[in-house]
Formats: sequence, structure tokens, C-alpha cells
Amino acid sequence: MHVAALYDVHGMPWALEAVLAELDTDAIVFGGDLVWGPYPRETLALIRSLDAQVVRGNADRDPGEWVESQLSEEELRWLKELPKTLSVDDVLYCHATPRSDEEIVTPETSDELLEEMLAGVDERLVVGGHTHMQQRRGRYVNAGSVGMPYEGEVGAFWAVIADDADFRRTPFDVERAIAETRRSAWPLAETFAEENLLESPTRAEATAQFRPART
Repeated sequence: MHVAALYDVHGMPWALEAVLAELDTDAIVFGGDLVWGPYPRETLALIRSLDAQVVRGNADRDPGEWVESQLSEEELRWLKELPKTLSVDDVLYCHATPRSDEEIVTPETSDELLEEMLAGVDERLVVGGHTHMQQRRGRYVNAGSVGMPYEGEVGAFWAVIADDADFRRTPFDVERAIAETRRSAWPLAETFAEENLLESPTRAEATAQFRPART
């Protein structure tokens, strides 16, 4: 079974549309943090139109005042009632780690701590996201971020999960994304465009930024 693991879309429907246009998998799992970004309503509508399974992320649980103002009560309820984890084809999907939707896994996370995070999980692989960097650490896979990657290059980063993990990067119309983001009423629109679309944080920069929050 081939599963598209699409994580951290962050209100970027153009990035998601580009990925969907090239999908040829048996199933889709969204790994959370769907709507925190410039176009939450449009992104959520696209996701809900698909035959996909969805895990809740920390930014779906608490999307913030502006995002909440853009969504209906039914949409907010749908987000908050999403499961924390899903098991598909002997693979556990979670937002960050199986025990927390905010736990940090970076290349600096020790093997011992990572095994502690995965304790009690029987599945052959664990797929997470949250830190927006693709990585493979033993049986832990970070699928990357569709809408807000920290990879040093702009694109939609995701993974196909089958017997192993196949990391993917899909280009999208960045100029359109910048223009549309700047047209959004989101208070962070200009900052997002400058820091995530005009350029992308590198893995080293992101790892350093996450360092104080490591658990």
C-alpha cells in the first residue's frame, strides 16, 4: 500500500494543489497543522473534499484568533475532533510524536530520547511532522511540510509511505503564492511571504531555532 503523507499545509492551497496534481497513491493521510496560514477556509475545504484520513495538529487544536474568525463553528469543531493518531498499514501517523503534538524531533535529538518518544508503539514505522524538516531516524519518519518547509528551498515537501519512506519535493507557482498571500487579510501575511516564500529557512537555522524548546 502506498500512502501520501501530507503534513503541515499551513493554509497554503496552491502548494497542496500542486502535490495533489501528481499523486498516484492508494491513500492520503494529512498529518495536521492544516489551516494556520493565509487561506484557512480554502485549504480546509480542499482537504475535506478528498477521500483522506486526517490527524490533528497543535495548530488545529489551537489555531489562533484570526484563523478561528475565518472558519465556521462546524469547521472548528471538525478540526478539534480529529484523532491524535492513526494507524494505516502498520504505520502510525501522528503530528509530532505519538505522545505529543508539540514534541520536537530534530537531527540533534538523541537516539535514546527518540526511542523514549516512540515507546509503546508496535507499528513498524512512525510518521510525524511538526518541525517541517524531512528526516528518517530509525523507524521514525518526518514527512516534511507541504506549505511551510524548513529545507532551504521553496517547494512542497511530503512523503510516500510504503515498505519504506520515499521523500518528495513538488514545485508550485511561488510568484502566485506570494501575491495571493500578500492579498490575504491574515496579520502575518507579509512576514510569511518574506520568510517562507521569498526564501525558505534552512535545516540548520530551523534546528538552531528549535534547540531551546527541545524536550
